[in-house]
Amino acid sequence: MENSTVIVSFVLAAYGQIGPLKYLYFIIIILWYLSIFFANTVLIIVIYVDRRLHEPMYILLCNLFLNEIYGSTSLYPLLLTQMFSDTHEVTRVFCFLQMSCIYTSASVEFCSLAAMAYDRYVSICYPLHYNVIMNTGRVFMIILLIWIYSLVNFAFSFSFIVHLKFCGNVIDKVFCDHHLVIKLGCSVSALTTISDLIFGFMAIVVPFGLISFSYIKILGVCLQTSKETKQKAIRTCTPQIFSVSNLFVGCIFHFLDSRLNVAHVPAKVRIILSVYLLLCQPIVTPCMYGLNLPMIRESCKRFLFNRN
Repeated sequence: MENSTVIVSFVLAAYGQIGPLKYLYFIIIILWYLSIFFANTVLIIVIYVDRRLHEPMYILLCNLFLNEIYGSTSLYPLLLTQMFSDTHEVTRVFCFLQMSCIYTSASVEFCSLAAMAYDRYVSICYPLHYNVIMNTGRVFMIILLIWIYSLVNFAFSFSFIVHLKFCGNVIDKVFCDHHLVIKLGCSVSALTTISDLIFGFMAIVVPFGLISFSYIKILGVCLQTSKETKQKAIRTCTPQIFSVSNLFVGCIFHFLDSRLNVAHVPAKVRIILSVYLLLCQPIVTPCMYGLNLPMIRESCKRFLFNRN
């Protein structure tokens, strides 16, 4: 049996590979984080103050923007502080906290897109019953269930690692990776490993199934309707399809970096790929919806430039 010690902190080893350009990286990261925070916050405020946007689709979008801020904040402040650290250590408690925030944020992202796909499905396939099916109370209930589902899902997986005894404390990432933390355990049970897979299944596969169902139904309706209806459906669904595709690209990068031997890939490239989800998705979301949806675009112009 391997020797175990009481691990009180973890070392995020990937920071040691950043090199002498840390000041440049610091400026880029802080500007990027401020851009994410500003863009998503503005859209949340715009939806809140413009009563015309108090509709199910925009309320669900507001939840998505809020999640982008939540997910980004779980990563970027640590990135900024660790740039100038000599040891790159994080306490065990903080590591577990960051891990919980990042992975619940990813789950909320997928579930929110599933809820938005369902909203578009009801709007396009059952337009006459839309206001009854997707009333405001039901939308807020859906949002509440999304967060409860994501938190409970990760809590189940997390319960298997919180009491693990660790035989090492070096994580070759710039954040606390769930799978790599499990690999540091001295004697990891099969159930602990399976719990990691269950979380991935519930957080990604289940929402993706709901998204696929919704868009298959939407496609079926579009094939039987007029050209104008098809164009409207495409306009409203394109941002969501792009967001889902981008999420899956990020998940693939994360899977490859965490579970496969990618030592031959340059260190800086591995770092970028490992944080791709929290690097691109939080800025892609406000850009896609803020620029593509006319009502939000016009409301943003009035809010930012005081146009009547």
